[in-house]
Amino acid sequence: MSQTEKTGDTSSSEELRRTPLDALHRSLGARMVPFAGYDMPLQYAPGILKEHEHTRTAAGLFDVSHMGQAFLVAENTGNGDTSHEVVAQALETMVPGSIKGLKPGRMRLTLLLNEQGGIMDDLMVTRAGGAEHQGWLFLVVNAATKEQDFAHLKKHLPADVELEIGDERALLALQGPKAADVLERVLPGVSDLTFMSGRRFERGENGYIVTRSGYTGEDGFEISLPADEATSFAETLLAHPDVAPIGLGARDSLRLEAGLCLYGHDMSTDTTPVEASLTWTIAKRRIRERNFPGAERILRQIEEGADEVRVGLRPLGKVPVREGCVIHSSDGAEIGKVTSGGFGPTVGAPVAMGYVRRDFSDVGQTVQISVRNRPVEAEVAELPFVPHRYHRKK
Repeated sequence: MSQTEKTGDTSSSEELRRTPLDALHRSLGARMVPFAGYDMPLQYAPGILKEHEHTRTAAGLFDVSHMGQAFLVAENTGNGDTSHEVVAQALETMVPGSIKGLKPGRMRLTLLLNEQGGIMDDLMVTRAGGAEHQGWLFLVVNAATKEQDFAHLKKHLPADVELEIGDERALLALQGPKAADVLERVLPGVSDLTFMSGRRFERGENGYIVTRSGYTGEDGFEISLPADEATSFAETLLAHPDVAPIGLGARDSLRLEAGLCLYGHDMSTDTTPVEASLTWTIAKRRIRERNFPGAERILRQIEEGADEVRVGLRPLGKVPVREGCVIHSSDGAEIGKVTSGGFGPTVGAPVAMGYVRRDFSDVGQTVQISVRNRPVEAEVAELPFVPHRYHRKK
């Protein structure tokens, strides 16, 4: 997931918001930057490259409390299956995924679409696992779009489904190959979770919602918890020698190597799921029913192909390419633009993603990317650049 604005973007003149971990970031020597309306850590003393490597080899702790958390709750609808049907049906009017098909304790990435099939946001949806919460869906949306997302949801929800915004909660992500061992010591039972599953864990008098998910391509977890416990919980994790705090800089390089989209850059209301190479998020049942926003346009693209699509790009030299660089064919025709790019520390070379004309989207196709008015040769590449290491069922 999921995301939001590019690292280091400036904010408006409004005062920046702070997460519950703000004082901890500063005590750890973080370099703070404006990001999606928040003051957020870009990096700590070791620097982005070492933070990136630490996450790939041990466990990195990320503050993602700027993300939007909310619950969709079905009111007065009887037993668990019935209440889930009600809340799932409500959400399916706005997304192309199969929310009805979610089993208790499972989660899914889906897309909030406008009536033209443009992507308003990507979001994670988790169905509650406990019997007492079967009419609940836990949502995590992007920071830069959360207000408009929540307004859109409220506008389209039926009277028997309520949106409860979790402003009183923080969100942490523990990512990397040693994340499970570390978190198991603090929240026993989390190692039983598999990729894209989650459940509630009791710690003291409060409930923590833990999902085995993340935005790095590594195994890991996201932990939703009361905001007033976030600092002490983070300090507990950071006391483990395998855990280090990680900023937005490494988060961006990790997700780029993993081929994961950044909302507002690699996808937006100007792109459809097909163009964004996210057709897999559209459930087969929804395709048959043809009843999601923008279905006519999206289904036509599935059948006929989109004019342009998102691809991976591997510059063949050492020069990184950045967002906005124009992509040309070998004969000089403009065929697309880079939407994310930089140096891939694990790859050991520049990597990027962008949109190109469909007839230039085959892996191995050679293209030219204009960097400061100079051509950089690149190849269309398979995504991800670094294999995902999610913990799936055996």
